[in-house]
Amino acid sequence: MQDLDYLKETPSQTGGPYVHIGLTPNKLGIEGIYPVDLGESPIRDGAKGEIVTITGTVSDGAGMVMRDALMESWQADAAGIYPGNDPRGAADPNVTGWARIIADFDSGEWVLKTVKPGRVPFPDGRMMAPHISLWIVARGINLALQTRIYFEDEDNEACPVLQRIEHRARVTTLIAKKSGAGQYRFDIVLQGDNETVFFDI
Repeated sequence: MQDLDYLKETPSQTGGPYVHIGLTPNKLGIEGIYPVDLGESPIRDGAKGEIVTITGTVSDGAGMVMRDALMESWQADAAGIYPGNDPRGAADPNVTGWARIIADFDSGEWVLKTVKPGRVPFPDGRMMAPHISLWIVARGINLALQTRIYFEDEDNEACPVLQRIEHRARVTTLIAKKSGAGQYRFDIVLQGDNETVFFDI
């Protein structure tokens, strides 16, 4: 066995301008690296289920909207099946389940257009409420944050993940509010009284 205890851990760094240059160059006007930026959409034409659009912002503890926020999303299809994790081959081939989302550099608003996910089985057989997992980076965040989007027009009461949140009043920070037909609003707050629940994953 090779002895590696002489290697030192690399210090974590806050997300900076190179995050967008490396991950979403086309959106910055840097063309020719990828034909399109990877993860432009978690769905393709023909995806089954209800198509929804989720809009929001990421704001810091002072209430400032973070216009450099970058997120990645991961979700099941409308039947609650994750792509690549389906031995029966029943997953929707038009749902990749993964997307890379950046905030608008002027307004700080981000938009995710996707299919509303179905309920996903928990290891003990209970069903998790429909949700989308988010991974978030931006300036001032040394370690990426993990959270989830749930939907206010779904039955979230029995979700085993939401039931584990000790401070029940904070569950509402994970719920996207319906703003119209197929439209939801989900604002992420990094610190303060309305801080979004983040998961230690």
